[in-house]
Amino acid sequence: MKKMKLLLFAVSLIALMTIGERFVFAATYTIDPVHSNIGFSIKHLVITNVKGRFADFNGELVFDEEKKELKKAAIQIKTISIDTGIVKRDEHLRSSDFFDAAKYPTISFELKKTTIKDGKTIFIGDLTMHGVTKEIQLTGEYLGAVKDPWGGQRIAFSAEGMLNRMDYGVKWNQTLETGGLLVGDSVKLLIEVECVLKK
Repeated sequence: MKKMKLLLFAVSLIALMTIGERFVFAATYTIDPVHSNIGFSIKHLVITNVKGRFADFNGELVFDEEKKELKKAAIQIKTISIDTGIVKRDEHLRSSDFFDAAKYPTISFELKKTTIKDGKTIFIGDLTMHGVTKEIQLTGEYLGAVKDPWGGQRIAFSAEGMLNRMDYGVKWNQTLETGGLLVGDSVKLLIEVECVLKK
């Protein structure tokens, strides 16, 4: 009986150690906005693309270091920080014609799951913008890990995808004499984030 109790104790201890080992691989990282970029591209006058970015954002990621897999991600973007390089255009984008930054000051993304499709990593999550939440898919890539000169552990990811601004109620446009529209409906998202291990 005593030997049986010892055996059960040993098995339980090993099981607990194994569980502990599984969890130790999941680490929380914070996005370093200085070395990251959240950008976009949209058609202008049908024939060209206007590119821009958001300058003010933050977020956290939970990364499984053993599987090299993103488990969680939450990103918040300040709408007012939109920057296309043209002051008047940026002011228009912040107005109620487009993002209505005064009413909707934040754009957010929350990862729901990660899958593999055709050999590519797909990030599936909820994007909330202009008061509307919709699920989107981003094609992602883990870019690697490195120790910085100050001893911090860093990882990086890239992701890109498409969304239709009409789905989020961002509908302003003008018809051109040629019959096309001034601004496209489809928006390409271009994201690169460098993250530092949270202490």
